Amino acid sequence: MKRMILAVLALAATTVAASADPDVAKGEQSFKKCMACHAVGPDAKAKVGPPLNGILGAKWAHFEGYAYSQDIKDGAAAGKVWDEATLNDYLTNPKVLAPKGKMAFVGIKNDAERADLIAFLSQFNADGSKK
Repeated sequence: MKRMILAVLALAATTVAASADPDVAKGEQSFKKCMACHAVGPDAKAKVGPPLNGILGAKWAHFEGYAYSQDIKDGAAAGKVWDEATLNDYLTNPKVLAPKGKMAFVGIKNDAERADLIAFLSQFNADGSKK
């Protein structure tokens, strides 16, 4: 009986942790992995990858002058938008949405870390100012 109670408590703790609100500060820490290729903020410029200002709600291939992969260009032509669900899928495994894409990053497997990163990115307007 004790084992069953402990198992239920462990499951409940896991469920609460998984459903916790995203943490912007943790997302900022997570973004450090992205900074070799991407930037955010008022002075963000294209690097290996495009700046990610205003990414949530933006059309695919939205940053003028960046040489996107054909997969991303095709998504833009089809009217795809970077909503939270699509960005979550892309961050889980970029090669699923863009098999021939340029992003060499293998993805973020941890659900909470992805949610934190998306929360961090969502605070930036297209001009790099914070909402």
